[in-house]
Amino acid sequence: MVTVTVDAIKKLIDSRKSRALLLAQTALPEHQYLAFRRLFLDEFGKSGLESDLERLFNENSEHTRKARHGQE
Repeated sequence: MVTVTVDAIKKLIDSRKSRALLLAQTALPEHQYLAFRRLFLDEFGKSGLESDLERLFNENSEHTRKARHGQE
């Protein structure tokens, strides 16, 4: 069985975020890029997707732990 960690997913997302930001930087005027970057990082960074992933993994871990101990 393959174990997927939050850190492994974050690493994959980070590389995609960097490429997406580079693309936006080449396509947008600086003031629009700065606004886009702020919103993009809010959505896909620590206060957005990363936080959601942490929550999902924590919920899944708790669910798995309870199931193993017959608490569900």
